[in-house]
Amino acid sequence: MVKDKGFCSFLKKQLRIDPNNVQLYELAFLHRSASVILPDGTVVNNERLEYLGDAIIDAVVADFLFRKFPHEREGFLTRMRSKIVNRAHLDAIANKMGLVEAVKSYATNTETLKKRICGEVLEALIGAMYLDKGFEKTNHFITDQVLKKHIDTEQLAHTETDFKSRLFEWGQRHKLQIEFETIEAHREPHNNSSKFSVQVTISKVPIAKGTGRSKKEAEQMASQKAMTLFATSTDFSTDALIQYLERIKRR
Repeated sequence: MVKDKGFCSFLKKQLRIDPNNVQLYELAFLHRSASVILPDGTVVNNERLEYLGDAIIDAVVADFLFRKFPHEREGFLTRMRSKIVNRAHLDAIANKMGLVEAVKSYATNTETLKKRICGEVLEALIGAMYLDKGFEKTNHFITDQVLKKHIDTEQLAHTETDFKSRLFEWGQRHKLQIEFETIEAHREPHNNSSKFSVQVTISKVPIAKGTGRSKKEAEQMASQKAMTLFATSTDFSTDALIQYLERIKRR
């Protein structure tokens, strides 16, 4: 599965995992686009491990943040956890860990692997490790090899990622109606993943579009584009925006 080296060597040397049941880890790297169909019709891929790993990562990150920030309130901890476990961030972490080297997928585009698949493989890897090593060792692995090694929590605390909430707050402040509309949703056959396109409107006027693998991700992208547009405007008074919206309506 890994060029010029055995898979066990990849686990031990690069990920610092000494497997008991290597087949679990091999399954973790088997993306659904490369699913194996057994004689009885059972479809084998890493989706079930991904589901399990996702829940474990959530629990470990919550515990880590609870201890790391003993004086912060629930809202701060929830936002921090969302920043850490969002798809784009997990993809980036998985790439830093070098997981793309071992992914078994029919996606031929390396960027597709890095941007859309590696984070899922990381979750599946954690699910495999939990089944193989138990919760305590998996907790230590996530904390030491993922959180402490690849995440700057102090910097992340000051990084804005919830653009949708910011956009709604801005709309409420200026008494403008913010709405999202899904304009496209389909499955991509080359990697068997979903793709959504969403349009954000202000007072019924289309402002920006966003795409993503989930509706939530697409809405965040559209919101970020809208906020960027507003931030780069030379005159961003409420009156100027309303005039702009009226001009758009008349076109």
